[in-house]
Amino acid sequence: MITKILYYSLIIPISLLPFSIIYILSDIFYIIIYYLLGYRKNIVLKNLQNAFPHKSKDEIKKIMKSFYRHFSDLILEIIKGFTISSSQLSKRLIIENSEVLDEYAKKNQSIILMGGHYNNWEMCAQAFALCLNHKCYGIYKPLKNIFLNNKIYTSRTRFGLNLASMKKTKSLFSNLDITKAFLFASDQTPSKSKKSYWLNFLNQDTVVFTGAERYAREYNLPVFYVGVSKLKRGFYKVKFNLITQKPNDLEFGKVTDLYMTNLEKDIIICPEYWLWTHKRWKHTK
Repeated sequence: MITKILYYSLIIPISLLPFSIIYILSDIFYIIIYYLLGYRKNIVLKNLQNAFPHKSKDEIKKIMKSFYRHFSDLILEIIKGFTISSSQLSKRLIIENSEVLDEYAKKNQSIILMGGHYNNWEMCAQAFALCLNHKCYGIYKPLKNIFLNNKIYTSRTRFGLNLASMKKTKSLFSNLDITKAFLFASDQTPSKSKKSYWLNFLNQDTVVFTGAERYAREYNLPVFYVGVSKLKRGFYKVKFNLITQKPNDLEFGKVTDLYMTNLEKDIIICPEYWLWTHKRWKHTK
């Protein structure tokens, strides 16, 4: 009930505001979560120190502040996504080279897109269905709060994105007569097991999801890395980089390695845009 009240009395009214006001609220939100609440600052600090052991305390602090400013923008942009128009969305997410995917759409060839929680991944998820000639399918982890989960699901699917929970991923691949683009955010932390796949990522042993690679190999689908850069506040650019056209020609793990290498390069260039509040390294090898 509380979530429902907050959604209609706070989230939707904020979402309906123009972006100029949205970013004023974001500036206030930054002060609250960074200076007053210190939201997950210990986790962010530890993650940054471990990822960049050669950076000074001042450099780490500067990245932290930049991250929280971006994080505040991200939260407000996600709220704006509940009511954003298709024309606004198309202006704010520029796809640099959609033609590389169009070649596969013309051949009725489905593809896999591997991205991360870097810059505004929610805006990408919403916009791809508007911008790509493939029919877009995304995998998500449902929230425990049913009301909020339904509202986020509705927001993400407003412009044509199809979603399935992680437990139902297999069902998305049932009919490849339809030209599909499967969206995977593969930088989260999987459960640890004897079959876990490990690699070195940001100077640390890191366990990673291999689901995208497994599906790519099973259905022999081309795999692309989704690179997202921030042009300015509220405006992003996407570039698709081919990882492989023939995943089965590579030894198992190579697709995942190449994906994580691409993501790592982006993070090193602009570390403030990755989701450092996530407990990414809670498992040890």
